[in-house]
Amino acid sequence: MKICFLDNSPIPYTPNDLNSKDIRGGENVIIHLSKELAKLNNNVEVFNNNSESQTFDNVKWTNINNTNKENVFDYAFTNNDIRLFNKISAKNYIAFSHSIQSIEKFIRKGQLLSFLKYKPKVIILGKYHDDNRNFLLKLFGKINLQWAVDPLFLEAEIDDSNVENRAIFTSRRDRNLDILIDIWKKKIFPKNKSIKLFVTPSDLIENNFNIYSRNFDNKISLLKDMLKSKVLLVPGHKGELFCIAAEEARELCIPIITLGIGSLSERVEHGITGFIAKNSDEFADFTLNIFNNYNLWNEIRNNLLNLRGSKKWKTVASNLLKQL
Repeated sequence: MKICFLDNSPIPYTPNDLNSKDIRGGENVIIHLSKELAKLNNNVEVFNNNSESQTFDNVKWTNINNTNKENVFDYAFTNNDIRLFNKISAKNYIAFSHSIQSIEKFIRKGQLLSFLKYKPKVIILGKYHDDNRNFLLKLFGKINLQWAVDPLFLEAEIDDSNVENRAIFTSRRDRNLDILIDIWKKKIFPKNKSIKLFVTPSDLIENNFNIYSRNFDNKISLLKDMLKSKVLLVPGHKGELFCIAAEEARELCIPIITLGIGSLSERVEHGITGFIAKNSDEFADFTLNIFNNYNLWNEIRNNLLNLRGSKKWKTVASNLLKQL
C-alpha cells in the first residue's frame, strides 16, 4: 500500500532527531510508525517541515510544501491538523488526536469543514480518550491503538545497583507538577528527608525540600536519570490521553505512583506495576512505602520485569493494519 503522514509541526525533524528533547508524542509516533509500516512492505512517505528530501529506513521524508495531488495514496495520516489533507490525494484518511477537543475548539481551529470533506477515522488511545472525545468527532469511525516506546528504553540494561534513593517526574511541567511538589513538600519529605525528587525544569523547584531539576538535554540524559530512580511520581492530568512518560517508566521497570487523573488510571495496574492513589494522603503513603519497604519495591520491580518488552512499535503497526 501507499501510505503518507502529514505533519506541520514547526520542528524540522527526521529520524536522526529521535533522541532530541524537542521530539514529542506526535513526532515520535510518526518516526516509528512510518518505519515499521515500511518494514511491512508498504510504500511510505512523510511530509513535514524538514528542509530537504531524504530517505531513512525505506521511508521518504519530503518537505510538506512539495506535495503532489496527482500522487494518490491508499491511506493518509495527519498529526492533529485535518486541514493538511487538502495537500494530497488519498483513498482513505486517518487523523491522530493527541488532545481532547470540544466541538467549539474544533470549529474555532478551522477543522470542521475538512473533517466533513475527508471523513477521517480517528485514532483513539484508550477508554479515557474515547469517553472524552465528542461522539460527533468520531462520526466516521475510530481505530483503537496504544503507543509503544523508543527501543532506547526497551534495550536499556536494568541494574538494581544503579538505583538511588530518588523519585522522578518526567512528564511536562504543566501536567500537574505543582500538585506533586505540594504533596512532596507537605506530606512526603517531612517524613523522610533522605529521599530526593528530580523533576522537569520548573520555577517551582526548591532544593530545600530535596527537589532538583533533572537533566533536560536529550533522551539519553533522560534515560540515565530514570535508571537511577526508584519510582516515577506522576499525578496525571485531564489532558493526558496516553502518557508516554508512564510507558517509558514501565519498560524501565520503575514502579509508578499516580492519582490516576486522565489516562493514568489506564497506564498503571494497581498493586502490580504501581499504585493509583485516591487522594494526596494515599499518594504520599504509597510513595513512602516504596522507599521504606524494599520487599514491596522489589515485588513491583519483578512484576515489571516480567511484563517488559510486551509493547513494541512493530506490534502497533500490525494492529493498525488490521483495522484499516
